[in-house]
Amino acid sequence: MPYEIGAKVRLTRDVQLTADGTAAAIGLPGPLFLAGGLTGIVTDAAKETGGVTQDMLAGVEQQIRAARLDPFSAGLLEDLRQRFIGPGAFDAGVGARITYKVRFENGFVLGGLEEAWLTEA
Repeated sequence: MPYEIGAKVRLTRDVQLTADGTAAAIGLPGPLFLAGGLTGIVTDAAKETGGVTQDMLAGVEQQIRAARLDPFSAGLLEDLRQRFIGPGAFDAGVGARITYKVRFENGFVLGGLEEAWLTEA
């Protein structure tokens, strides 16, 4: 269920904010999490593509399509494309998702929250 800007939402799970080793490397406790159940207000929404992996797969897909190969190599690459690249390649809207920026009651602002991580408060 997409959320509009200004909607009051609640985290459905704990969200890790810092990497496991970051705080420990400088001698501080960590990592830092925002607790599930914390409420906030949606301040922004963005439609994103499927991410770096899909962008890379799409690049490989373009190179394969542009190559002139002998029949055996073309068949082998077509088989690989069907198995690995086809299901994950980016194609105008495929794999796109909506992420949200939320300002929480404790003052934290967190962007990149997926819809599944939020529920209506």
